[in-house]
Amino acid sequence: MQAFPRIDGVLHADGVPLTAIAERVGTPVYVYSRRYIESRYRDLTEALAPRGADVCYAVKANANLAVLRCLAELGAGFDIVSGGELERVVAAGGRPDRVIFSGVGKRDDEIDLALKLGIRCFNVESAAELERLSARAALHQRVAPVSLRVNPDVDPRTHPYISTGLKHSKFGVPLATARDLYRRIADDPNLRAVGVDCHIGSQVMSIEPLLEALTSLLALVDTLARDGIELDHVDVGGGLGVNYQRGSRGENDDPDLDGFDVEAYGSALAQAMSGRRERLILEPGRYLVANGGVLLTRLEYLKPASDAEAPGFAVVDAAMNDLIRPALYQAHHEVRPVVAREDLPVRRWNVVGPVCESGDFLANDRQLALEAGDLLAICSAGAYGFVQSSNYNARSRPPEVLVEGDTFRVVRRRETVRDQLALELPEGAVAALPPRQEA
Repeated sequence: MQAFPRIDGVLHADGVPLTAIAERVGTPVYVYSRRYIESRYRDLTEALAPRGADVCYAVKANANLAVLRCLAELGAGFDIVSGGELERVVAAGGRPDRVIFSGVGKRDDEIDLALKLGIRCFNVESAAELERLSARAALHQRVAPVSLRVNPDVDPRTHPYISTGLKHSKFGVPLATARDLYRRIADDPNLRAVGVDCHIGSQVMSIEPLLEALTSLLALVDTLARDGIELDHVDVGGGLGVNYQRGSRGENDDPDLDGFDVEAYGSALAQAMSGRRERLILEPGRYLVANGGVLLTRLEYLKPASDAEAPGFAVVDAAMNDLIRPALYQAHHEVRPVVAREDLPVRRWNVVGPVCESGDFLANDRQLALEAGDLLAICSAGAYGFVQSSNYNARSRPPEVLVEGDTFRVVRRRETVRDQLALELPEGAVAALPPRQEA
């Protein structure tokens, strides 16, 4: 579905004009569509219905409590990579027994919390982690449920920063050593082997590399069964890609029509798992939320280029500290004027922020009709947007808004400079500061 249609010349989030959100909350601001997230979750579970699978949402994509609560209410489990994410899941009403703990650097306190809460399993990524997990489980007199994250050395054909299943990656254990590690688990009274896991990368647009990885996992599962080690689940990870480009059938076209073919993937998984007893698990993140969010920003200045042949600069009040994906990954995000302009000429613009870096851009060389004061929507910002934001240049992070049909609410307030100072000044010192009107 198209979460942000243009109605009577104005972009809406479902039934709410983005102009109304900007007027009440200010800019920059992240805006999410609950209806979109619910629709995407149902699309995925319906595609997986022929085989049945557990969907564990990758919290790192968007960790806002309201988003997590929405998914928990739909029945989702959660894939986490830190103790902080586990605490967010619990605070949002998620069930610990539906949580899978991934990540290469789990600390003692994080392991202890997960053991205490009784999570579904630990995706273990090294022999050293296995030893630590056994020791912590023994200390707490628990048996830790374990799934090894196996590195199948499959190229997902995506950005190198988000390719995680190649043999030189820091993630997972080599397929060649996994069998011996499972034997160690079987001999350890503090551990119990419950599954096998892989995650070859993010923003994967083709099902072929995902199925290639699954084939490797199933071969390992069968080998382990012959060794007397039977696993309960096969976790194929996430990485389902989305379309960041606007569709070719008009401005209100649904960009997801050109995205990852989840129906074909569901059918292929059903075929690959036919006749098998293991439960299937997926860990989608971006697929569920990316195109359900925008970063709403206001144009502060228009600055012509010194070279007449080059794009000018459209300086907005959002910056790389708010959305770092373009600078970090050279990621493309569509830029849409919130109010359509037909009274101005279309020109080439680089959409940039006020941060003191030449790499502070949100979009380069876009054809736009602009005037200072205009509102712009940076599209496909529902995943890896706010979660990667920072206070660089002492900028305060933006608020987050959740739209629910024809209403909206602030689900995270705008951060203030006082919030930043409170972490560094003695207790009570912030209250003594002179008042300042926050933007």
